[in-house]
Amino acid sequence: MVLASAVVFLASLLIGALGIYVGASVIVGAGDYDHAIVTALIGAVVWAVVGFFVGWIPLLGPLLALIAYIAVVNFRYPGDWTAAAMIGIVAWVTVLIVLYALAAVGVTGFDAVGVPGV
Repeated sequence: MVLASAVVFLASLLIGALGIYVGASVIVGAGDYDHAIVTALIGAVVWAVVGFFVGWIPLLGPLLALIAYIAVVNFRYPGDWTAAAMIGIVAWVTVLIVLYALAAVGVTGFDAVGVPGV
């Protein structure tokens, strides 16, 4: 059971990193998938920690978690906060498309690690 959970986590992380990779490539021209994997992992941890501490606050908690995630992207990639938010949006759309395609053929469920709200 632990091995299956680890495989699901790893696959979800790689899909989330793919979204960040595509977003960073399109928005700021950064094309390093390894960098995207680390960013997705850090982003997921920061999202979880912030969500744990303030996620229970209606509206404000999820907003603070999203801002923390964008801060991670902003720290890891060149550009400003707008570029980081746009990377996040492109990553989210990319992951939705990939997960929809994988779910349509029965390969996976509809979730990924490293991109919020997916």
